[in-house]
Amino acid sequence: MSPAVFAFSDGGTAASDLARACGIPLYPIECRRFPDGESLVTVKGRADTAFLYRSLDNPNGKLLEILLACSALRDGGATKVVLVSPYLSYMRQDTAFHAGEAVSQKVIGRVLASNFDGVVTVDPHLHRTGSLSEVMPGIAAITLSAAPVLASAIAADHPTPDTILVGPDSESRPWVEAVARPFSFRTLVGQKTRKGDREVILEIPEIAEVKGRRVIIVDDLISSGTTLASCAAMLARSGARIIEAYATHCLAQPEDIAEMKTAGISRIFATNSTNHALGVVSLSGILANGIAAQGWLKATSTEGGPA
Repeated sequence: MSPAVFAFSDGGTAASDLARACGIPLYPIECRRFPDGESLVTVKGRADTAFLYRSLDNPNGKLLEILLACSALRDGGATKVVLVSPYLSYMRQDTAFHAGEAVSQKVIGRVLASNFDGVVTVDPHLHRTGSLSEVMPGIAAITLSAAPVLASAIAADHPTPDTILVGPDSESRPWVEAVARPFSFRTLVGQKTRKGDREVILEIPEIAEVKGRRVIIVDDLISSGTTLASCAAMLARSGARIIEAYATHCLAQPEDIAEMKTAGISRIFATNSTNHALGVVSLSGILANGIAAQGWLKATSTEGGPA
């Protein structure tokens, strides 16, 4: 049996793009939900090394279903099962901030490490944790950066030399600096104080430099969009000529997107780490390269299914 990608229907074209980039077959995973909410998961096809593709936005039901799929793959003869999850949830809660809170990063990391031989993800939202390997000890925990594909997407849009890249807060600094590096763009990084899930106080040192210039906000995650909207409003008041945003992951709802556009962001782009409508920047290349770098792809026959 050859390696293969296995994907639920919500994998969309991203899963088929990954299989094509790896040069291996793609097989579907069917999921039926009973009236009581239980899931019946059925894997179509077999492989010795199975790459189970599923992003974990809206994660609660998906987490159980990938565990069922992993078990079915092993029952079908897979000796290695690797979870390819471009968006990996439950990583930000790395400590109990209040008495009685569950530390979800530790719980979910332990569950994934005990079921999969490896996990491949892109820009996980880690705060105080140094690496994904700390969350999932004992397995290959591979973190890839979307910075190169975001930089390529920006380059394809022909930015002018006076373009400024802005990180809305200190957490965005690694992404904005990595994306700016190929262009030697000027970068500004904001300072954020969060008052709640949808209330932030933002300051951007040297913001006067944006007057009359194109500004691109770069971040790893657009969730509610509150931070980006606050950032854009400040940039607009400071005279930015045009304001755009690029991010690795986008989870924003339609009303969030409308608020960001009202604040002054003319265009928003994200990778296809989820099935979000704004996810137009493909991750298939960096995912395939990351998988190949681990030696998980073998030069064996791909008979048995279409890519």
